[in-house]
Amino acid sequence: MGYKGYSDFRSDTVTRPTEEMRKAMYEAEVGDDVLGDDPTVKELEELAAETLGKEAALFVPSGTMGNTIAVKLAAGEGKEIILEEHSHIYNYEAGNVSRIAGSLPRVLSSDHGIIPIEKIEENIHKSLRDHIPETKAIALENTHNFWGGVPIPIDYIKQVSEIAKKHNLHFHLDGARVFNAATALKVDVKEITKYFDSVMFCLSKGLSAPVGSVLVGKKDFIREARIVRKYLGGGMRQAGIIAAAGIISIKVMTKRLEEDHIRARRLAEGIADIKDIEIELDRVKTNFVMVKMKNTTSFDFLEKLKNYKVLALPFNDKLVRFVTHNDIDDKDVERAIDAIHSIFKN
Repeated sequence: MGYKGYSDFRSDTVTRPTEEMRKAMYEAEVGDDVLGDDPTVKELEELAAETLGKEAALFVPSGTMGNTIAVKLAAGEGKEIILEEHSHIYNYEAGNVSRIAGSLPRVLSSDHGIIPIEKIEENIHKSLRDHIPETKAIALENTHNFWGGVPIPIDYIKQVSEIAKKHNLHFHLDGARVFNAATALKVDVKEITKYFDSVMFCLSKGLSAPVGSVLVGKKDFIREARIVRKYLGGGMRQAGIIAAAGIISIKVMTKRLEEDHIRARRLAEGIADIKDIEIELDRVKTNFVMVKMKNTTSFDFLEKLKNYKVLALPFNDKLVRFVTHNDIDDKDVERAIDAIHSIFKN
């Protein structure tokens, strides 16, 4: 049970730190991380780099900051980065791709997060004239938030990687939930991340840490990223207290994500027969269930759902997102199924 006795499906960001995390946070050895003195932060960064198969890592306060730093270094001021039209970087990060990174998003349409390869290639612009912005980077999102947590296939990632190399472009992954992708695809996370020059992943979503994300890449890239983090106000002092939870996120919580996926599937199958809603069952691959309203609005539905002590998140006036996570158990799923059936039975 989540917030105040509610079954809280709004996001996996509502997860609370586990008892093991709380104990580790209490006992964490700390120092001033800006001065490079925090041993627990160093341990987290080394673990993250090793786990994702990269040379170095940087602990940042949020995924938005991690992505912003990556775009700032990968594309930079007045240069283009290719993004999917519903990507988190473009839609849900306060315009930082331009506001802070100074980059121009070249936004392309897709089929559930898969931009056609030929469309990517034809939208790569070289600096033929002074007034034409040059393409410097490509970013993908895996799993894809807007498209219902779908994992992006590795074969597709490989193809995009080959295009990036061919045109000497930086290839970045918004991997906020990349461990969910790896779990769904039944591969080691390195089999996904090895194709990217930089990767951001979140500790504070399905991995249950109270705060923080990690940006990984080559040593030189991370050295520059540390400078950008500082002038963005992301320099932290005795950050080992929160980094300690992140270590457990990687070592322990990444191993249990299949439970969330099973519960999401159970929820989807439990309400798929309701005629007043629409669910694409074949798209329920990870911990997201996207529910489309046919004869009511998302907001009316969610108000009624609250009466049953179940919370979810509106994506627009017709689409509602349910997310399973460590604080959702089988009883929560059954409560949600029963509640949704009760709302639509008349």
